[in-house]
Amino acid sequence: MEQDTLYQRLGGESGVRQLVTHFYNFMDTLATATTVRAMHNSDLSDSREKLFQYFSGWFGGPALFVERYGHPRLRARHNHLAIDIEQRDAWMQCMQLALAEMSLVPALKEDLLAKIEPMADHMRNVEEQQPLSDC
Repeated sequence: MEQDTLYQRLGGESGVRQLVTHFYNFMDTLATATTVRAMHNSDLSDSREKLFQYFSGWFGGPALFVERYGHPRLRARHNHLAIDIEQRDAWMQCMQLALAEMSLVPALKEDLLAKIEPMADHMRNVEEQQPLSDC
């Protein structure tokens, strides 16, 4: 059987769970992630499970999140949070470190980042102020 989905290439359920575990471990410990961490409940159990469920379906595996909660509407679900470039970058740093922790083959890591980075950028909902130019 050819492993063509990101879900399969990542190792199925165990690989997705491992990615989510590493991700939230970094979010919980990195000083640069404190603003993003503060957006979550003190107990990350629910966040871990929801991200696992979302990634499972989004990476081509079982649509666990959709079956339980309906369409993800990620941006709408996070609209109550102010997400700017700093939060996006902190979130992505945790994700990049989580991927590095897994020692994935470079092609899989690149494919995952190619899918994840645009989603992370799409979550921004705070318009950045442009510095005034020197007149």
